[in-house]
Amino acid sequence: MVKKSNGKWRMCTDYTDLNKACPKDAYPLLNVDRLVDGAAGHKFLTFLDAYSSYNQIRMYPRDEDKTTFVTESANYCYQVMPFGLKNAGAIYQRLMDKIFGNQIGRIMEVYVDDMVVKLADTLAHVTDLAEVFRALRKH
Repeated sequence: MVKKSNGKWRMCTDYTDLNKACPKDAYPLLNVDRLVDGAAGHKFLTFLDAYSSYNQIRMYPRDEDKTTFVTESANYCYQVMPFGLKNAGAIYQRLMDKIFGNQIGRIMEVYVDDMVVKLADTLAHVTDLAEVFRALRKH
């Protein structure tokens, strides 16, 4: 267990061997500059952060046993994507691109678990936020 800067604890498992055995997912991770540049010049910006984002992605059931870790009382495995997997960033970005494919570039920018909804006027911004929240609820 590692204490985070906000005082909460994070479970850390050493997945070095698993990461070595897995081929690299070459899905492109966007440059954070795209998020900043894409938001520049817009009057209204809403910043969203996906809380515990990786832990909201289900593991493929046949891969759960690959995340097994041992404690004094039992062996456990993750049913959601744990912290420390080599391809977690690429998997998460691919999912965000799929969920927000119709919105990215038009009304929002996404960089891993950071999102910004952008627009020039209040009424349209509220409408666009509703569209983003509908996409989130759907998935």
